[in-house]
Amino acid sequence: MAGTPDKQPNAQLTSWFVRSGWSKGELARQVNRRARQLGAHHVSTDTSRVRRWLDGEQPREPIPRILSELFSERFGCVVPVEDLGLRPAHQPPAGGDIDLPWAGPQTVQLINEFSRSDLMLGRRGFLGTSLALSAGPALLEPMQRWLVPSAQAAQPVPIGANRDAGGRPSRLSEEELQLLESTAAMFREWDNQCGGGLRRKAVVGQLHEVTDLLQEQHPEDVTRRLYRITADLAALAGWMSYDVGLQPTAQKYLVLALHAAKEAGDRPLGAFVLSSMSRQMIHLDRPDDALELIHLAQYGARDSAGATTQAMLHALEARAYANMGQVNKCHRAVRMAEDTFADARPEEDPTWISFFTEAELHAENAHSYRDLAYVAGRSPTYASLAQPEMQAAVDGFREDAVHQRAYALNLVGMGTVHLLMREPEQAAHFTEHAIGVAKRVRSERVNTRIRKTTDTAVREFGDVPEVARLAERLSRELPDVAESA
Repeated sequence: MAGTPDKQPNAQLTSWFVRSGWSKGELARQVNRRARQLGAHHVSTDTSRVRRWLDGEQPREPIPRILSELFSERFGCVVPVEDLGLRPAHQPPAGGDIDLPWAGPQTVQLINEFSRSDLMLGRRGFLGTSLALSAGPALLEPMQRWLVPSAQAAQPVPIGANRDAGGRPSRLSEEELQLLESTAAMFREWDNQCGGGLRRKAVVGQLHEVTDLLQEQHPEDVTRRLYRITADLAALAGWMSYDVGLQPTAQKYLVLALHAAKEAGDRPLGAFVLSSMSRQMIHLDRPDDALELIHLAQYGARDSAGATTQAMLHALEARAYANMGQVNKCHRAVRMAEDTFADARPEEDPTWISFFTEAELHAENAHSYRDLAYVAGRSPTYASLAQPEMQAAVDGFREDAVHQRAYALNLVGMGTVHLLMREPEQAAHFTEHAIGVAKRVRSERVNTRIRKTTDTAVREFGDVPEVARLAERLSRELPDVAESA
């Protein structure tokens, strides 16, 4: 790690560090943990190294990117490298990581190369060095081109068709195509059950194999189905990356998934990808961006998405409005989600929306009211609205053997609601239960939410015996040690 000859104390980094509440040792541990998670095994940071950064030493990559991600997650907003007083390895052009050509061959090549790099991460180092999160116009303007018709636009081909276009026989049989489609569905079920950390590399590997197939000649209908499978797998790789905390990687996969969905002519799948991007923006405290992405999804799939997908989009619209403090619009979007879901026909839905059950609808609405409570200064009124919805979600997921991550997340959500209602014993009860589920689910997102809820409980109700027991169990059973994705 090389410093500058006449270095000055880094006031910007010091300001973020002091507000984080971390000690130098804790920040060092978090940097090492994230570096191991991302394959940068050469990184070994200690308290003296952190002290030198605060004194003005400029760390080499991937440290600036790691610090940017850690502080972004800590504060719930995007904290660029430059805002930390650090120099990035390079300054990419605005939208450089996501403003990509909307053309089939380039999409296939980009996904193929990106997935190959991801698969080689453990051996070749840190994939995220060249990536940066995009937000605002740099994100939204390129995504709006999803709506622009392709030069060779054609009607989508129904699943199950396998016509011979132009006299070219397909090397892939109908049975092989169905197997590829069912494999993507199986990976989604595993993700819901086990979290993103266990099967992410398997999904990336399957995605890479499908893009290899797309570089061969196929009839148009087969090509469309392969693009649909590619979009499904890329969206899942993005979601699993998000689940384990790889935010720039997640965004890149989701952008590429949207490109593939466009080539497949599948507007509902594209809307689903945009909804995942919106969730990421809510997580990063960018509700305005989240709302723009949801409105883009709603407009693009207005004539083609089923009731379940439309209900999911309304529920996420409510989340965005809640985080913006727009109470009436939040309530209206919640009602729209409920009314639209009443018309859902699950037997007709694609597999990628199967997660959006009645329990998930209750969960989204609960989180909207919970978020409103925080925005309104920890309002007990909105917390009381969240409580029955969150309870319905917990009850719905309790006997669901597949959606175990959702069960854990809503147990933690129930804990946060009880904290808002000044009920620390109940908060500790539900959060303790979440720890038990989290041990079966490999999800950094779940673990992070448990730690944050426990930290809040200890800070506000540390003298309550149930809270003290929760903190002790957390340190014993769910230590802050990341495992490789």
